[in-house]
Amino acid sequence: MNTSYLIQRFLHAVLVVFVVSIIAFLLGSFTGDPVTSVLGVDATPEARATLRQQLGLDDPLVLQYVHYLGRVFTGDFGMSYIAQRPVIDVILERVPATLELAFVALLVSLGLGIPLGVIAAVHHRKLWSSALMTTSVIGVSLPTFVVGIFLILIFSVTLGWLPSFGRGEVVRIGGWETGLLTVSGLRSLILPAIALAISQVALVARLVRAEMLEVLRTEYIRFARARGIPDQRVNFGHALRNTLIPIITVSGIQLGYLLAFAVVVEQVFQWPGLGTLFLNALTQTDVPVITAFLMVVATFFVLTNLMVDFLYAMADPRLKMGAKA
Repeated sequence: MNTSYLIQRFLHAVLVVFVVSIIAFLLGSFTGDPVTSVLGVDATPEARATLRQQLGLDDPLVLQYVHYLGRVFTGDFGMSYIAQRPVIDVILERVPATLELAFVALLVSLGLGIPLGVIAAVHHRKLWSSALMTTSVIGVSLPTFVVGIFLILIFSVTLGWLPSFGRGEVVRIGGWETGLLTVSGLRSLILPAIALAISQVALVARLVRAEMLEVLRTEYIRFARARGIPDQRVNFGHALRNTLIPIITVSGIQLGYLLAFAVVVEQVFQWPGLGTLFLNALTQTDVPVITAFLMVVATFFVLTNLMVDFLYAMADPRLKMGAKA
């Protein structure tokens, strides 16, 4: 992996974040009136004018963006209009809940999707394999909130096995609050993680099956079988290894998707993460929180894609990592 490639990818990442910062700023600027959200509709004109001046809303739009960009590069997203606290503090409080939900959902999707895809490819002539792929289409097609409501109806309302909302009991380790170390936290995580992962399990399974079918037709797989190598080793060792590139790609995109689109699941399960914070900010026109959320998600997507690019070379050394890549 040469230096020119690293520099090129880094510059692309900076450009993407810059463009997203413009979009986030414009969306925040035209999302309602923050003065009304803070003071209410009964505020006097003098109070409204004073607050607009304090927030810098009377400055030209370009100047507002320059000030905004300067603050963002120093990690200052401003003050939350509603919470009256630094936005970065409000964001950091919610990050652990969303990251834990996204990572667990990713583990579930890969842990189930990859074996199902391999098995469906190896036994692709069987009737149950076709039925499995047909079921996966349903999994991809179902909206996440429908899956979440369905899970709540079965496992919370009918059976009473798992909680239907909240994060459960959490413990603090340094500056990180986690529910992974408590029984209540783990039980509360199961349903939202499954609801978020269902469509991704189906996507991974279909992708792995398609790639595995191509690999299983190659000469070196036939040669490995002719040498008497056990089928399990051929399928999961030799064949699966050569499907890693698309799996890595999907995994990177998945993680960004799960983080960004956990909004729906968090709302259904009242999960106290970034998605719930974003929806509340939209309702209350808390512009700094809205723009900060968009910037955090965009940065996470960019970093994930960079990680995926670097993992390509580790998975397949034949890839050329020059400027043309």
